[in-house]
Amino acid sequence: MARPRVFISSTYYDLKHLRSSLENFVQSLGFDAILSEKGKIAYTPDLPLDESCYREVGTSDIFVLVVGGRYGSEASAGSKAVPKAFYDRYNSITRGEYRSAADRDIPMYILVERSVYAEYETYLRNKSNKDIAYAHVDSVNIFQLIEDILALPRNNPIQQFDRYSEIESWLREQWSGLFRELLQRTKGHAQLATLQEQVSQMGELNKTLKTYLEEVVSHVAPKEESRKIIRDETKRLDDARELQIVRHNPLAQYLHRIYDLPWPTIRLITVEATSLESFFERLSEGTKQRFDVEKWYANLVALGPESETTSRITNDLNELRLSLGRPGLPATESSRASSGRSTKTGGRNKNEK
Repeated sequence: MARPRVFISSTYYDLKHLRSSLENFVQSLGFDAILSEKGKIAYTPDLPLDESCYREVGTSDIFVLVVGGRYGSEASAGSKAVPKAFYDRYNSITRGEYRSAADRDIPMYILVERSVYAEYETYLRNKSNKDIAYAHVDSVNIFQLIEDILALPRNNPIQQFDRYSEIESWLREQWSGLFRELLQRTKGHAQLATLQEQVSQMGELNKTLKTYLEEVVSHVAPKEESRKIIRDETKRLDDARELQIVRHNPLAQYLHRIYDLPWPTIRLITVEATSLESFFERLSEGTKQRFDVEKWYANLVALGPESETTSRITNDLNELRLSLGRPGLPATESSRASSGRSTKTGGRNKNEK
């Protein structure tokens, strides 16, 4: 059975004992620990050594970065000028490994020595002052590495530590939580499959009951009256089913939330639309205000190129129409023009001031 591969990244000489302890911990969990000094990386003769490390990061399942007071050797793509002064900017091999993991969206766990993080906070308050002598780091690039990590929108948990035991405790808790979340997702998928099966069975049961009831009504009530009852109830059930579809559609939810349109009104406007223009006209009538297409998409997603706006609007509308059993509407040239000016009913052109 394949085992999770954990890549451990850090500078070597100042943290070699910590790296050895981390290797033992990872292996005790039944995982494979990937460390450059242990011969776990396959080096390619026609590539620099650090390029092989970056490639190996891409084959890993988890990335652990330990940041201490040393920034490390310069990456092969650098100038290799020596020695490096404190404020010289360059990329180290450790930073290259981190970037490889971040670019591939590999789950990352970052540990920073508490004294280093304290000096990072001092650095933030004194960026323009180069007269400060930092006691615990050998390069300003360490601070910039921490800045890069914190700037990520996600996948950037940072834990400070003084002792190795704090590292092991934190990683154990994090990975236990990750495993539990995986179990919960698996359990949720199984429950969803069971629920879908039950819904399908109930749907078949409803069809059978509907057939029985129609037969009973047709024999108990007069012919015309029974037909009317069956027709009215069938329409009521269809309307209720379509309202449920509308309530779960993202476009309909947006119109209901932002413009306070009732669910039946959204359904009626959608099914009766004959074109994109008529859809916006009916929306304006229902909201008693001009319907601003640009505002719509500025709220839904970041507004892309204007030429794409119409197709995106049409796709959203047609997705709702198709789920209601209605044919899709074509994106016409007139629709494209109207979307560029937010239609006759919708706001100003974004070029207007």
